[in-house]
Amino acid sequence: MPKKRSGGGLSPTQQAAKFLGVSVLAGVVLAGIALPAAGALGLAAKGSVEGFDDIPANLKRPPLSQRTTILDAQGRQIAQVYSRDRTVVPLKDISPYMQKAIVAIEDSRFYQHGAIDLKGVLRALNKNAQEGGVAQGASTLTQQYVKNVFVEEAGDDPTKVAQATQQTLGRKIKELKYAIQVEQELGKKKILENYLNITFFGEQAYGIEAASQRYFSKHAKDLSLPEAALLAGIVQSPSRYDPVNDEAEATRRRNVVLQRMAEVGDVSQAEADKAKKEPLGLKVTQPRNGCITAVKGASFFCKYVEQVFLGDPVFGKTRADRAKIWNQGGLTIRTTLDPQAQASVQASLKQHVYQTDSVASAAVLVEPGTGKIVAMGQSKPYGYGKDETEINYAVGSDRGGSNFGFPTGSTFKPFVAAAAIEGGKAPTQEYSSPYKMPYPSPVQACNGKQWANTDHDQVENESTSEHGPYAMKEAMAKSVNTYFVQLISDIGLCPVVNMTDKLHVVQGDGKKLPQTPAIALGAVGISPLTMASAYATFASRGVYCTPVAIESITQKVGDQEKSLAVPKTSCSRAMSQKTADTVNTLLQGVIDSGTGQQAGLSDRDNAGKTGTTDERKNAWFVGYTPNLAGAVWVGSATQQVKMTNIRIGGVMHGLVYGADVPGPIWRDAMTGALQGKASPSFHLVDIPDGGDKGKGPGGGNENGGTGNGDTNGSTGDDDGGVIGGLIGGPAGGATGTGGGTGNGGPFPTPTFSFPPGFIQGQDGGIRGQRGNGGRHG
Repeated sequence: MPKKRSGGGLSPTQQAAKFLGVSVLAGVVLAGIALPAAGALGLAAKGSVEGFDDIPANLKRPPLSQRTTILDAQGRQIAQVYSRDRTVVPLKDISPYMQKAIVAIEDSRFYQHGAIDLKGVLRALNKNAQEGGVAQGASTLTQQYVKNVFVEEAGDDPTKVAQATQQTLGRKIKELKYAIQVEQELGKKKILENYLNITFFGEQAYGIEAASQRYFSKHAKDLSLPEAALLAGIVQSPSRYDPVNDEAEATRRRNVVLQRMAEVGDVSQAEADKAKKEPLGLKVTQPRNGCITAVKGASFFCKYVEQVFLGDPVFGKTRADRAKIWNQGGLTIRTTLDPQAQASVQASLKQHVYQTDSVASAAVLVEPGTGKIVAMGQSKPYGYGKDETEINYAVGSDRGGSNFGFPTGSTFKPFVAAAAIEGGKAPTQEYSSPYKMPYPSPVQACNGKQWANTDHDQVENESTSEHGPYAMKEAMAKSVNTYFVQLISDIGLCPVVNMTDKLHVVQGDGKKLPQTPAIALGAVGISPLTMASAYATFASRGVYCTPVAIESITQKVGDQEKSLAVPKTSCSRAMSQKTADTVNTLLQGVIDSGTGQQAGLSDRDNAGKTGTTDERKNAWFVGYTPNLAGAVWVGSATQQVKMTNIRIGGVMHGLVYGADVPGPIWRDAMTGALQGKASPSFHLVDIPDGGDKGKGPGGGNENGGTGNGDTNGSTGDDDGGVIGGLIGGPAGGATGTGGGTGNGGPFPTPTFSFPPGFIQGQDGGIRGQRGNGGRHG
């Protein structure tokens, strides 16, 4: 009677003997490992047997990593990205020649034995003993599949890969236990299918479909006999038998496979001999992995999509969770990219700014009302060489962009105007707007704080000829710095901050804007995508929508597909329709008769704003139609190049303005993007050329005409001029003349001031306070 250890059951020695009789001889220990001395084998086996029952009962089979395909809005491929180039296919879509070839060369008794092949083990034992080393292994196809599962689970971690492939007794025992389970659960055909989809065929190709495409540019179902034999032969040593780098060795190995197929009866000897005489017939397709291969210059948009996936919690709680899904792949991502718009953006950038120029340009187009990003590009392509970059100049640092964005210059002024108008300021508001003046001080900020010009900084206009008085319409058209500094001084910083918060305008690093009058002149770095999305709010009559790049995602896991949730745009009202319509009217004037005339579109309603920063290190144009908004930045990514006496796009520029480089880029990009598209109109308002100075909103115009009740000559606004509009005409809607007879010109600027709150317009707000100044931006 056999001895029992305490607690019942066989002793460790007896367990070892039993296990070795059933499994070691069945191929676990000896599969691919030289037979050691009997004593050593016994000790090693004994040590392993005790842990056999501790091996988890179920093999974890992670979904196979596959390639991810990124599509444009029309379903056309932009790029494919993958950690492993693999496309899983069912057995029916794999050539019968391929199925027979891999079985013949790797495990010819695959359909006769179970998880282990006793005859194969004995054959390997005999062969290895004769050779005095490891001349032949005895792992079955099932065991090889299990080993590949371990490797797949290890991913790209070199330590885990080493553990998954180490030639140890413990791993072989683990491999056997799972092979038995897999045979019971899956059956032969499914194991063969899984094996052909998981194994590595060299040249970055995982699985038979990717290998077939790589070496022969065809689907796996179409492989011929010699082609299938070649691929089957590669598996044993993908580097040694690589047909791309060693055709002779690969041919020799292919012919070994063909001969083995004849020996086991899969093909006749005549068929094998004929196939041996054929050339390899390679038709190699080079790997095209990653966003660097994207079509139509969409590499940066492709990377933006990847960054959104890795950064948005909708795809997983942690970045590690999201990265795991991304690396697993098998995703089909349909994006918002419009191929017509993207092609137009890239063509315009290429025409106006050369890749080799000392400055760069970035452009992004956004659809108002939906937030859809329809185009994104830049003059320096995605890459790692000279005049290439990995940095996406169009987006913030959280999505692979510049750490701080780029100073926007006067393209920020419309936000100040919107805040003022939303707060009740009339668009006819006038300020003295001298050529040069100190920054106003103090200026009211949020939370009861004040900003003070302790450094006595000054602001000046672009030209000495630019001096007031100006009303908002003319000041916007001419981009008068001192006007907007006076305006922000008048209304305070908090309304501007509140407005930009609603427009989601933040610095390139994601931080909130500083509370300083200098923001009126665009001294803060902001990304083009942020600017385009904010301006799209004007186009959609006051509704802001967060930018989105992904329409839908499906994920293939095995032979199953499922849809993933994707980030949706979030739309909210940032300002009234009247405010947006007023800003649209102001910015249409910029294109019609102001600084942006070179950028204007001739065939449809459009509006926009130019911007240039100190020392001309940045130039901008941000503009829109009712159905498309776009931002264009030109400048030095490192902020080291001053755009004076500079050649850009083959054209010499003495001084670069927002209108003469970014403007034409915007114009040409928008023209192509909108070709064949609808041409809706803005809802414009009537803004007289005159201002508040010397009249209320219902006063006569500045040029001496007689006014009738308000700025539109009918029902008046509630904004008064001096003393609620009583000086210079009735406060709104009143009949009769306003602002005097119209011959005296503007009402003079008072030389005195009233205590805050002493003089109010009819809405109870302080009106007509004199602005104090600012600095050049």
